[in-house]
Formats: sequence, C-alpha cells, structure tokens
Amino acid sequence: MSKNINRHRKPINKTTNKSAVSVVNLSSYTSPKVVESSTNEWVGFGADNNYFQYIIDRYNGSATNNAAINGISQMIFGKGLDALNSAKNPESYARMISLLKKDDVRKNCYDLKLTGQSAIQVIFSNGGKKVEKVQHFPIETLRAEKCGEDDDKVKAYFYHPDWQNIKPSDEPLRIPAFNSKENGHHDIEILYIKPYKAGMFYYATPDYQGCLQYCELEEEVSNYHINNVQNSMSPSMLINFNNGVPDDETQTLTENKIKSKFAGTSNSGKFILAFNDNKESAADITPVQLSDAPQQYQFLASEAEKKIMVGHRVISPMLMGIKDNTGLGNNAEELKTATILMDNTVIKPFQDLLIDAYTQILAINNISLKLYFKTLQPLEFTDLENVKDSETREEETGVKMAKQNEGFNDEEMLNSLYGEEITDEWELVDDREFNEENESIEEWANSKIKEKLSIVQKLANVVKSKPNGFSYLDKSFYKVRYQYAEKYKSANSRDFCKTMMQRTSKGVVYRLEDIDKASREGVNKKFGHKGQDYDLFKFKGGVQCGHVWREQLYRLKKKTEKGAPQVSKYDETDNIPNTYKPKPRGNKESKIAPKDMPNNGHHPNYNK
Repeated sequence: MSKNINRHRKPINKTTNKSAVSVVNLSSYTSPKVVESSTNEWVGFGADNNYFQYIIDRYNGSATNNAAINGISQMIFGKGLDALNSAKNPESYARMISLLKKDDVRKNCYDLKLTGQSAIQVIFSNGGKKVEKVQHFPIETLRAEKCGEDDDKVKAYFYHPDWQNIKPSDEPLRIPAFNSKENGHHDIEILYIKPYKAGMFYYATPDYQGCLQYCELEEEVSNYHINNVQNSMSPSMLINFNNGVPDDETQTLTENKIKSKFAGTSNSGKFILAFNDNKESAADITPVQLSDAPQQYQFLASEAEKKIMVGHRVISPMLMGIKDNTGLGNNAEELKTATILMDNTVIKPFQDLLIDAYTQILAINNISLKLYFKTLQPLEFTDLENVKDSETREEETGVKMAKQNEGFNDEEMLNSLYGEEITDEWELVDDREFNEENESIEEWANSKIKEKLSIVQKLANVVKSKPNGFSYLDKSFYKVRYQYAEKYKSANSRDFCKTMMQRTSKGVVYRLEDIDKASREGVNKKFGHKGQDYDLFKFKGGVQCGHVWREQLYRLKKKTEKGAPQVSKYDETDNIPNTYKPKPRGNKESKIAPKDMPNNGHHPNYNK
C-alpha cells in the first residue's frame, strides 16, 4: 500500500546557523497485497484488508481522477441496456427490463470502473430454477472465500458492512458464488465480475492502477496549498517594544490586549510580539521562500493531471471537460476522433464484461437477447462508413432499426409487426371480434376450456393457473391472439392489407401488445393524417379499409380438455377481464371496419 506523503520541518536556530528546509517525501508505491490468513476463511485485499477504501479515497481526493471515473462510468452505461432483437422477442425483452433495472446496471458500471470489479446479487425462486430479482451489490463489502488446492473458481463470498473495523467476534455472512453448484440450489448467489489480471486470482486492480501515485500527488499538492492559505507560515505583523523587557505577567497582559484589539474575526492574521532593551536590539524577521515555488507547484499539478489521464487511457482531455492546447485538427474533429477511439478501446471492453454477466443470468430464465449499451455519443460522431448490416448500425447508434429509414415499403415496415404461427401443440377453440363489452377472457376461456387436474388438485377441488411468461392476456393453458380479417372484399386493397391477409392465410396471428407497438412505431403511417402514425387497432389499413381484427382463443392440448361443445368458428362470445385493461389505442373500434366509420375513417380535420 502506498505510504502517505510526509513533511519533515526543521526549525530555525540562529545559534547553530541551521536553515529551515521543507521536505516532501514521495514513498515508492506498492501493489495491493492479497492476504490469505490461516485464521480467517476469507481472503484479505490490501495489507490492511481495506484496499477498496484506499481506491475510494483516491477518487474523493483527486479532482482529475474523480472527473475521469465519473465520465468513463457514465460512458459505459450510456443510455442504458437495449437489445438488437427486442422487436422479434418482445416478451423476452420485457422480462429483461423487469430484471435488469437501470439503477442497478448504472451502479455496476460505476463499480467496475472505480474498483476494477463489480458484484451482482442474484435472487432465485422455484427451487433455484428461475431468477426472480437481480440487484447491484456494493463491491467494497465483499471478500472472496479461500480456495482449496484443486479449486479453479471461488465458491463463495463473505459480506461485512465495514471490513476495516471487523471484530474477532463478528461472523461475516457467507453467500455462494453464482453457478457454484455447491450443495444444490441457493436462494441468493453473488456473480462477481472482473477482468483477467496477471498475478491476480481472487480480485482485480482498477485499469488505472499505474497512476494512483499521481492521484495521491495531486491530493497532496492541493492539501499543501489549502493549508498554506488557511495557516500561513508567515506572520502579517511584527510589533517591537524597545523600552526594556518587562516581567512575564506584563508581557502576557500586553499580548492579550493586542490580540483583543487587532486579532478579531474581522482583523484576522498573525503577529509577532517582541520586547527589546532598545531599538538597536530589535528583532529581525527574514522570510524563507521556496525559489520559483509557483512554477514548481504548477509543474507538479500539471504532471499529475497528465499522468492520471494516461492511466485512464483518456484519448483527449476534452472528453472529460478539460481543454488543453493539443488537438487533432479543430475541436470538432478532435472530439469526433477521440470519441470513436475512446468508445472502441476503453468503453466497449467494460461493456462486454457486463453484457457477458447479464447474459449468463438471463439464460437461466431462457431469455436470449443480443444485448448492447445505447451510446451517449452524438450520432454525427459515429463512424458508420463501413457498417453494412442494420444490427451493427443499431448497436453503434442506439437508434432502433425500424426508425432509421422512413422510406421503407409496406412489406419492410410490416417486418416490425411480428406475428407468430401457432404450432400443433395448440388447438383453436373459438374466434370472436374484439369488443370491450364482451365477457372477460378468463370467463371466455373457462366456458370453452377445461383444465386437466392432477389427482391432488381434483381431491382439493383447486382450479388455479399462474400466468405463463410475460404476456398480459395468456395463462398457462390458454393464449389469446388477434387475426387480421376481411369484412368487405375489395379489388383495390392497399399493399399493407394485402400483405396482412397473406399472413392471415398462413395462419399468422398477433399479440395485443404487438399491434400496439407497431402503431407507435408508425407502421403504414403514410396513410395516416398528414403522414402521422396512427392506431392500427382502430383504423387497420387506413381510410376506406374493409378489414377488422378478430380475437382468437387457443388452448394448450396437453394441459386442457374441451369444457363445452365447440361453437362454430365465428360464434359471438364475451370479452376481456376486468383484471386486465391494456387499453390499446382504439380498442372500442377494433371490430369496426374504417369503411363503416364516420367519414369512412377520415380524420375529422382531413378536409380543412
């Protein structure tokens, strides 16, 4: 551990002709020690088992270090996590968002940059088969468990709120490591994120480890200056009494009277009081000043700032809000080049570490997404010259693929309205027009489908089912989908409607949320009022359209039995439960073809 800068001051002694010299002693810096104690089950980090606090102190004490860590951690997080295939997997995407909260992800980014490592608390349910919650865990409160000779991974971590002041009687909480597979499943596990570091097994050092000496130097230079201002070494006044030296009591009385008159809060300063036999024997004060002190301290401060920037691999100080005289052309060109280099050489490696960790967690819940962090950098700073595929373009810019091109044709635009083809394991039970006045979906399902019960369930007469997945309308034994249907035949249907009907003929149906999402993304908006996006659920293919949405109920064959004689395909039944009110835009008019609407579905102000 680095030793603090020491100052040794030698007093002036005129009789021995010794001069005052101020010495600043910069001790050599040593890497943190990883200490395995025979008396403890955990592994210490740092000679005093408090290296994390040492790093935090350097963060709090050095202005340049503080700015670099704040800036880079914000760049790592950017605008948060997203997924390239979010539109294709809306259910998985929604579940991902519910697990990986923005605030927790932001804290993980901060810890990873500040300390070189980060921790996630993973909370399980269903016997360890499902991840229920994912939370950030303060890295400074964890210590690794000692490994055996044959162990290649840490099996657990110990938690204590204050390792610096841990008592012999304290028993830190042991938390199993993520996927340690030790003694079956666990309700809580710790996923410890750290990059590979040569010579480090249990922990990692921050990527700016080499500049910590300069962080400490910058602290000490600033401390010296503020102490010099607050406690000036030079007195502001010398008062000589040249009429003899009085006794001690008189000297003290005189000094106190002068203090009360001149040394109040409004007359702050120091003075030297001297009693002399005569004027010729008056005291002399000779100030001792460091030669070229301003230049020397300016050099130290400037050198520390540069070395800290080098340690953090900051391409240009301007990215951290620090302007200097160097550049790669004008400021805009420098910032653009520096931003691209910084993003690819510094930011992306941190992001990849976090994405790998989050992907491991999501995989337990069978969530497969192509995660990426949305960038903070301006769009014009993004290098897209050699980017050909749309996924890479979205990852580089953070702009969703459906929004990058306004000139897509209907077929391309419909790609954002993802449907599904129902597999053989599901059987169509009933079909109806969507109507807000209908009975609830649960009532509809219970009237058409009878869930198979286990022997225990039959004896207990319990008929319950939990929602399956993240769909709002589905249950474990039935699902509700919507199909685009033709009410009025037309030889002049728009391409949008033709494509939708082609999909219908193939058995493609849609979730309620999918239709709502496509409406927000402006599918077929060229037929909206003044080219604006509109509600597909209400207005379907646009003005004069003769199509409607039909609501379809499917049962899962292996889990259900038909609870009532199957009605004809288009028999009317009732509608959505009061427990679920998604309120899709235009839900009341979903069964009405725009052709049957006032003004044939035109906007009220279309001819104004």
